[in-house]
Amino acid sequence: MKKILVLLLFAISLFAAVNNNDDFLEPADAFKVSIDKKEKALEINVKLDKTIYLYDEFLQVVILPQNIDITKELNFPKPVEYDGFIVHFDGMKVEVPYSLIEQKIGKEAYELQFNYQGCSKAGLCYSPMSESIKVEGTTASLVNKTENTPVNETDTITQTLQNGSILIILATFFGFGLLLSLTPCIFPMIPILSSIIVQQSNKDGGKMSASKGLFLSVVYVLAMSVAYTIAGVLAGLFGANLQAMLQDPIVIVIFASIFVLLAFSMFGYFEIGLPQSWQTKLNNTSQSSSKNGGIVGVAVMGFFSALIVGPCVAPPLAGALVYIGQTGDAFLGGAALFVMSLGMGIPLLAIGLGAGKYMPKPGGWMETVTKLFGIIMLAIALWMLERIISGTLFIYLSAFLLIGTALYLKVFEHILVKLLTTIIFLYGVLLFTGAVSGSTNVLDPLENFKGGSAVIKKDKMDWLYVKSVQELDDVVSKSTKPIMIDFWATWCVSCKEFDNITFKDKEVLDALSKYQLIKVDVTKNTQDDKNLMKKFNLFGPPAMIFYENGKELQEKRIIGFKNPDEFMQNLKR
Repeated sequence: MKKILVLLLFAISLFAAVNNNDDFLEPADAFKVSIDKKEKALEINVKLDKTIYLYDEFLQVVILPQNIDITKELNFPKPVEYDGFIVHFDGMKVEVPYSLIEQKIGKEAYELQFNYQGCSKAGLCYSPMSESIKVEGTTASLVNKTENTPVNETDTITQTLQNGSILIILATFFGFGLLLSLTPCIFPMIPILSSIIVQQSNKDGGKMSASKGLFLSVVYVLAMSVAYTIAGVLAGLFGANLQAMLQDPIVIVIFASIFVLLAFSMFGYFEIGLPQSWQTKLNNTSQSSSKNGGIVGVAVMGFFSALIVGPCVAPPLAGALVYIGQTGDAFLGGAALFVMSLGMGIPLLAIGLGAGKYMPKPGGWMETVTKLFGIIMLAIALWMLERIISGTLFIYLSAFLLIGTALYLKVFEHILVKLLTTIIFLYGVLLFTGAVSGSTNVLDPLENFKGGSAVIKKDKMDWLYVKSVQELDDVVSKSTKPIMIDFWATWCVSCKEFDNITFKDKEVLDALSKYQLIKVDVTKNTQDDKNLMKKFNLFGPPAMIFYENGKELQEKRIIGFKNPDEFMQNLKR
């Protein structure tokens, strides 16, 4: 009966989601665009439904294959302000004189392309589209090239949700989750789950079968997936910054404190648990199945650790949030986020499955492993605090943690352990030395002691900080150079990867020296920060936006971390 009820609810939700999309026009009905050859000019004709409008900033006319942007040299109708944006209603006619084209490229054959993007008053925003015409000599032939083709990773993923079948969408997002599981975003969850398995094994007298380890991992991963799905759907529906919601200093301190308490509990100073009367009732309830022991605690830990430690805003997550925000289809967007989270959890399931084989046997080793996980809990707490403390203080605390760990591990006599503790101790000393010199880079603590031109200082990049949409628009309109806008926050781990890896690469710095560099700090998530992110339909940092001649180059937009090679490939598009 329960299965029938679940299937019925699923069918009703799917039916509602499908019907909801019927309220919006198909692109071909919303936008009727053509380019016609006239006596002295090519004429761009745009007819819009009364519910549709075009964004002025996304209107672009380009001569191909030379890729010459002539938008600013054409006479477009005067736009109006609507809902905080500059837009066009009622369509338009724009003439592109042959004389202007000949002035740019001579009498060569060419293709004229008109790029545009619009939205419905009902709340749906369409993907970027284009219409083009090829011209050779005195003849012109329309190319059936009205495109709903996205120009960057996030747009590609958004359109996958819009146009793909449900099974293909879910399979695609599961694949995205597998890829995300290989990024640093998922790493902090590995020791958290491992410590849960170790603690559960201790309670069972050192016994941990592969099936029980897998069961605990499944509970953890499912709770993690539910957390991502709920947070993602809410962020998509209400336009909130997914990361900023959970990066308030008070929230971070509370959760870091929880991990410190867990660490000291593993060190044996006290035991965290429910009152004895509650434990007795739970044990009586779950006596029929040993698998049920502690699953509520595992689920709660999976839910909250997922919200705090991951994932970074990457194209799959951003694409799903854009889709939810544009269409209001929380059902499909939420399902995509759920299966993506399951894909991210595959390494965690592997850890649980291997627990029965690799878990240390009862005895002194089990106690030692528990204390080692206590050290890891302290490291996770410190990693979380890095978002709200100064770089130098973070290095000081990291130095104390490494030195303390080395001294603790000195109790072991094995030669390999002695070698490891010596290395940990020495690196801790290096970190302390770097902190004294004012270093803020845990990967290069002695950066301030180095000399010579090979050293790239942080002030090498001349960032201009803007705090509002108006400030940004003023800078863009006055700049004579290409522009790169970096959306950044102190609590954004991938932002710091950009700063410490990509933006210290000499080739990247040489390429960016030709750009006007703008930094948007959204750490505090103020109303101005939200307006700036809304302008570009962003849900969190890191994000790189590129402009040239006052127009955004959407094909260069970057969401999530890129290493120097990937960044340069994107820059050369």
